Amino acid sequence: MKITELVLATANEHKAREIKQVLMGINILPRPSELGEIDEIGDSLEENALLKADAVKDYTKKAALADDTGLEIDALGGKPGVHSARFAHCLASDAENVAHVLKLMENQSNRQAKFVTVIALSIPDGDHIIAKGEVRGEIAFEETGSNGFGYDSIFIPIEGDGRTFGEMSSDEKNSISHRGRALRAFFDQLKDFD
Repeated sequence: MKITELVLATANEHKAREIKQVLMGINILPRPSELGEIDEIGDSLEENALLKADAVKDYTKKAALADDTGLEIDALGGKPGVHSARFAHCLASDAENVAHVLKLMENQSNRQAKFVTVIALSIPDGDHIIAKGEVRGEIAFEETGSNGFGYDSIFIPIEGDGRTFGEMSSDEKNSISHRGRALRAFFDQLKDFD
């Protein structure tokens, strides 16, 4: 079954834009506005991505794409990880999460971290495609840049030029980011999927 159309599980406009930039040639439908929140109760990024993709597929009866992303900081024992979106508290904003990380990292000399994204596609016949991408970097001492979202303003990728993701254009970020890598790996699998 060739996939030519899919529904996004995310309502995050930034993520949707990044996904559309990589998955050219596929008709990408927005998440149905009437679909309620999907509880991310998984113990891993993969479980959460699958939960969201399956929920949207079940609701729409169409192939559905979901992702889950975590920031894993070495000095914090891999936290926030699967809890990245709710690290400061259960209803935390991006700004609150960033402030919480910077506070916890105040006296840390080891600033190494990585971003990990898992992409899951749930297909009406019950099949799944799963892809993963990651990028290593370090946590900045302060926020820099207003592009992107989440922790982008404090994450400096090793493969970059010393700027945070928040200082990069979307094309620059997508070329080396965790989500860009996961999406390209997913797209490669999708091309071979019948």
